[in-house]
Amino acid sequence: MHLRQTKHIPSPSAGHSIIALSVLFFLLASYAVLFSAFLPLSGIPLLDVLAQDTHYKYFVLLIIPTSSYFVIANWVGWQYYQNS
Repeated sequence: MHLRQTKHIPSPSAGHSIIALSVLFFLLASYAVLFSAFLPLSGIPLLDVLAQDTHYKYFVLLIIPTSSYFVIANWVGWQYYQNS
């Protein structure tokens, strides 16, 4: 049984949202890993927790690219399975 595939073109606002969230994540990660050692505490609870932590801040930041890699690798594997 074949499912009919429909073509769906994402809107430009979806692309802009992805870029904005990527930039926001990059800035947050840069502050947590690099700049927090040189700057005083910001007064924002989430940023202060990340700045004071010495171990789990890396886990929080690396879980996103690791999860993305897993999802992409899983999707590629599924495509190989479907087309074999």
